[in-house]
Amino acid sequence: MSGCNRCMERFEIGAEKGEIYFLSDIEELVAKTERFLQKLLLHPGYKQGLLQLEAANCQAFFIENLDAMKSNFSSLEREELKVYIRQGEQTLDFKALLAAKPLQRHINFFDDRDFFDIVNNESLTAHFQPIVEVKNGTIYGYETLARGVRADGRLMYPDQLFAKSKRNDQDFKLDRLCRESALKTAATKKIDQKVFINFIPTSIYDPEFCLKSTEKWAKQLEFDPSGIVFEVVETERVEDKGHLKTILQYYRQKGFQVALDDVGEGYSSLNMLIELQPDIIKIDRKIIDGIDKNEMKRSAYKALYNLAREHGITVLAEGIETPYELEVIKNIGVDLAQGYYFAKPSSEPVRKLALL
Repeated sequence: MSGCNRCMERFEIGAEKGEIYFLSDIEELVAKTERFLQKLLLHPGYKQGLLQLEAANCQAFFIENLDAMKSNFSSLEREELKVYIRQGEQTLDFKALLAAKPLQRHINFFDDRDFFDIVNNESLTAHFQPIVEVKNGTIYGYETLARGVRADGRLMYPDQLFAKSKRNDQDFKLDRLCRESALKTAATKKIDQKVFINFIPTSIYDPEFCLKSTEKWAKQLEFDPSGIVFEVVETERVEDKGHLKTILQYYRQKGFQVALDDVGEGYSSLNMLIELQPDIIKIDRKIIDGIDKNEMKRSAYKALYNLAREHGITVLAEGIETPYELEVIKNIGVDLAQGYYFAKPSSEPVRKLALL
């Protein structure tokens, strides 16, 4: 499948023989690594000026010496010391060495094995939470929420998925897989309403390449682009607003809609609202929580609602958990609503709700 190299990358350590190379600009660290290997009664050498170890089973080498690596090298050393594994027909050249990963990443491969199994095997699915059209109580669409499926069938939730992804530099790939999984699962469930799909802007360096596979799946599954809403999350991590504008422009050129999540959470999200002018804004649940008991929250919500309405932006209130919160936002003004009051995310989409 076409796509950018970063989001198609597959990180794994094969259970076969190979050559393990240890690289660092710090000569003392290379010397320390050589002494470490010798203490393990192994026989490292040098090849093309690089510290090298021949292993009968590369995977077994790391498994057997995992604890020793953790105890003998500090966290900083494990990040500084790079490792390249050459197996099969792989060549040892400059390009290959650029692909060397920190020792810590190789350790993580075993500590986070369930995560790598999910990513490498593309074992993801999506759960669905309904988004309600407040004026008539019908289901306007669904937010798709990623779930990793472990080998034993247990689910890995987004907080774990993205924490492990971030520490293993897998955000590019995971974000792509989540977008594709959302489309595939929505098609399998025969969802006719709008589908909201989260994406992390910092995981897309060039929309022309990074979003190619997502666009391909949308066409292949026969989705009307106007029925898909790409939702920007983690806006606090976006430093290059111009780049984000480029991504959203790409989506819009392809006929998709865009939404901005967590609006009102901080000053940065208000700047985003002004600069990006999305089709939909999701007002942060921290404003909605207990809004019936807090006058300042009501004032903040009203200001955001009026600002959005003046510019033709649809307003979605998320995180509604009580009828009292719903009543307040209905009185002030709202287009769409989402929260546990209506339904929790589920593998099988809720098809009908009681009228509001």
